[in-house]
Amino acid sequence: MAPLLTRPQVLESRLRDIPAEPGCYLMRDGDDRILYVGKSKSLRSRVRSYFRSRHDLSPRIRLMTRQVCEIEFIVTDSEAEALALESNLIKNHQPHFNVLLKDDKKYPYLCITWSEAYPRIFITRRRRFRSPLDRFYGPYVDVGLLRRTLFLVKRVFPLRQRPRPLHPDRTCLNFSIGRCPGVCQEMITSQDYHRTLRKVAMVFQGRSDELQKLLEQQMERYAERLDFESAARVRDQLQGLDQLTADQKMSLPDSSVSRDVLALASDERVAAVQLFQMRAGKLVGRLGYTADASGLEPGVILQRVIEEHYSQVDSVEIPPELLVQHSLPQQDLLEEWLTEQRERKVQIHWPQRRQKADLIELVQRNAEFELLRAKQGQEQQALAMEDLAQLLELSGSPRRIEGYDISHIQGSDAVASQVVFIDGLPAKQHYRKYKIRSSSIQSGHSDDFMAMAEIMRRRFRRWARAKADGVDVGALRHKGGSALQTDGLNDWPDVVMIDGGKGQLSAVMEALRELDLHEDLNVCSLAKQREEVFLPGESQPLESEPDQLGVALLRRLRDEAHRFAVSFHRQQRGERMKRSRLSDIPGVGPKRVKDLLAHFHSIDAIQLASVDVLSKAPGVGPALARDIHGFFHPAEEAGQDDGSEEPRAHTA
Repeated sequence: MAPLLTRPQVLESRLRDIPAEPGCYLMRDGDDRILYVGKSKSLRSRVRSYFRSRHDLSPRIRLMTRQVCEIEFIVTDSEAEALALESNLIKNHQPHFNVLLKDDKKYPYLCITWSEAYPRIFITRRRRFRSPLDRFYGPYVDVGLLRRTLFLVKRVFPLRQRPRPLHPDRTCLNFSIGRCPGVCQEMITSQDYHRTLRKVAMVFQGRSDELQKLLEQQMERYAERLDFESAARVRDQLQGLDQLTADQKMSLPDSSVSRDVLALASDERVAAVQLFQMRAGKLVGRLGYTADASGLEPGVILQRVIEEHYSQVDSVEIPPELLVQHSLPQQDLLEEWLTEQRERKVQIHWPQRRQKADLIELVQRNAEFELLRAKQGQEQQALAMEDLAQLLELSGSPRRIEGYDISHIQGSDAVASQVVFIDGLPAKQHYRKYKIRSSSIQSGHSDDFMAMAEIMRRRFRRWARAKADGVDVGALRHKGGSALQTDGLNDWPDVVMIDGGKGQLSAVMEALRELDLHEDLNVCSLAKQREEVFLPGESQPLESEPDQLGVALLRRLRDEAHRFAVSFHRQQRGERMKRSRLSDIPGVGPKRVKDLLAHFHSIDAIQLASVDVLSKAPGVGPALARDIHGFFHPAEEAGQDDGSEEPRAHTA
């Protein structure tokens, strides 16, 4: 499908169909991929603005409009509803041209699995919702403080201490000393355990003061009933809670107020945004973001931070007050949206004087330091790419660099990884994993050369077909990184790095010769032993130093490819080892496997069982019992089949 800009009549007709109502619009390319998601109180006028005067648009948006082949829209009742919908669509689809912000670190979260009868509480860096009931609290910048807090929480409140029971039929020492309520043996009801977890969640929601008041009231009730043992237990919890909230970085006189404070520092290209989380007058956390600042007002950047941050947190984590460094273009709308999210009033202030202005200034100073750090990192990466270009004798600094590695154990569960660095930084959205398909690579027989050649064929076969069809690959490779193509050929690498020595490099080049791409790609290999860089057709490595910036960049790429390949290999091996032999029997699913093992206690017992014994197991009929027995005793089943054929033939 051709872009709409090349079809003016179709474009005009499509724009006329868009209603002048609030809602969200989705722009798609020729491959039906979502390029951009936006919102507006008048969809028609907003979408028309992209195609009227393109000179007023930023280069990023002009690039996007050249690829738009279809426009979809979703009408909403209000602009506030459109804002919430936009945030959800961006989170689900991750459109390329909506990527304005990125975390400067991968912050950890605290997860509580509320969907389980006895919820687990643990620290994780992967925010994956297994159930809508599960909750993630955070993110937290200080990992050490988070671990210490969780350690103290498990000492203050009786919680399950182990993911799995230590003993199958009795409690462990943690129950005896009062640190665990006996979850493994159901010594506490699910409802009571949930009530305990709700108190714990208040600590991580910044509601320690509320929890303290609740515990004080509970202690008084126990004392009035002369239940001094329970009152003493609650007293110990209060003392532990004081210890949890004692170590804070900063406090304010108005300790009853919870607020978030946002400020930024920027130059012509980059903005560093800091978000300080104040709960009950104390600084409990700090988040940092970097944003593209080219052509954007500070208020616009802060507004985008607010939209993206608060669309990902629990409603109880939204404070009643936000302090911002600059005025926001849609402050009233944001207040309305946050109020709906929190279900209580939320106000946004732009302080100009006194204590709140001083707090803004403090956050801004922190943002300036983060901006300096970000700029230094960018300069270092630029120097590394220039050094690599000189080392490999490239015409310019490489923007997209790809690294490949193989992982297996003597040929079993062989996999490969493809990692991508863009502008010297990992671009994980472009990472790829491969399962080696070659039938000659199996357990007991490995061939890294063949595996690497297979991956190269699979990676560049689209480009090979395009070249065979007469497409000028030399012209495409200069446009590939800019995503101008609508046929999917937009992932051409400037450098391909192979983890290995001359053998792996030769196998890769042979595969590229078959694809007729050996003269188009810049390929090198990095040997592990001496960190030597090899080029195709060269018997000797390049003259380089292990600590020079270009080699260090290749080494980071190699280590990331190795890590990604090993992780995928472990995953595949783990899945294979988890599978039971019973799963290979037709008609035996995961639940039936679980029931059979619970009944017979081992696969050996199932193998030794007769058809009559198998048929008495729960959920196993005579036909399935014969199938299970035949799976473990194929020779006997074949003999029975041979004997049964003779009477039928005789009868005939």
